[in-house]
Amino acid sequence: MTEKEITYTTSNSYATLNQLTIDTKNIWLVFHGMGYLSKYFLKYFKNLNPIDNYIIAPQAPSKYYIQPKMHVGANWLTRDNTEVGMQNIMNYIDAVFEAENITEDRNLFVFGYSQGVSIATRYVIKRQLQPSQLVLHSGGIPKEFKQNDFAFLNSECKVKLIYGKQDEYLDKSRIEIEKKKATELFGKHLEVLPFDGKHVVNVDYINDLI
Repeated sequence: MTEKEITYTTSNSYATLNQLTIDTKNIWLVFHGMGYLSKYFLKYFKNLNPIDNYIIAPQAPSKYYIQPKMHVGANWLTRDNTEVGMQNIMNYIDAVFEAENITEDRNLFVFGYSQGVSIATRYVIKRQLQPSQLVLHSGGIPKEFKQNDFAFLNSECKVKLIYGKQDEYLDKSRIEIEKKKATELFGKHLEVLPFDGKHVVNVDYINDLI
């Protein structure tokens, strides 16, 4: 058996919330978790001031049916051919940035939830972004990161590590591993924000990020 590789052009959607105007202060790039669709993930950001905040939710490329009700969900990456998959995602997010004409004169919030944490952090590194805030919510930080990978972040960047104390996917030992890794990577940028809850999006924290 021989596995081969080709390159081709494809299309993908993304979803936005509110309007991008001259009054927009904050642009959010938000990455959903496994099983979500971007258009439904936006509901967690609907309480943000619509004049100040414009939210962009890229869509994970691999859609599938979720049992038993056959709802449609999506997945960003698997352990199979991860590097190529991530490059495809990078190219896709670049295209979203270009389509939305994202400029550096607004505050940029990069937000990853669950599996979206790995996409958010990898994109920030690969494109050397300078977000005002990098929010890592209930997800694992990629293992390949080294201590100085985020040294390019300016002193004003804030990194928030958010997790539920009863998260069914993050036991106590895993939480300690993630906190230690985040401390090594982000140092003085980091603020750890635990909450009483399971593996859910904490809307209260989102509303308090501004």
